[in-house]
Amino acid sequence: MTTETDQHILELAEPFEKDSLIDVARQLLREIGEDPDRDGLRDTPKRFAQWWREFIDYDPGSVGTLFESTTTNQMVIVSDIQVWSLCEHHLLPFNCYVTIAYRPTGHLLGLSKFARVAHQHAHKLQVQERLVAEIAQAIADITGAADVAVIARGEHLCMTMRGIKTGALMTSTAFLGAFGEDNFLRGELLSLVRS
Repeated sequence: MTTETDQHILELAEPFEKDSLIDVARQLLREIGEDPDRDGLRDTPKRFAQWWREFIDYDPGSVGTLFESTTTNQMVIVSDIQVWSLCEHHLLPFNCYVTIAYRPTGHLLGLSKFARVAHQHAHKLQVQERLVAEIAQAIADITGAADVAVIARGEHLCMTMRGIKTGALMTSTAFLGAFGEDNFLRGELLSLVRS
């Protein structure tokens, strides 16, 4: 006799039974010498497929909440936003701590929206240099600010776990408007970020 709970579990599992990502995971396990039907791995292909769907289908929610600004020429900096992405060259994770700065021109972006924008651009196959450029452009588009800077420091597991097998941090930047043109403003930003 099937209970209502059992039926619900079967309905949830059904889409994954037909998911080609499950087949990919099963094949990968076989290729590395594992048995995808052994106890510890039996549900791994479903979890693998579910994780990929969750990562790629990520919905950041609303990213455009703006408030009226009461000041001009003020620099706003939001730092240490941690995001995870996947290196498009090796399909291995990298994590970045992202700092976003901008000079509002009439509107302020809601604080949580910075993290939402960063996550929105991290949840795909990515390279760090493009990630910072996309975040900077998104902040400029949403706020209407011409002056935007994004700095990211990331560790890439494609270097830490393979090849040279050495951990290192890579820093990449995107400077729009005055942050790219004004050495004093850029210096002030970098000094504030370091402190």
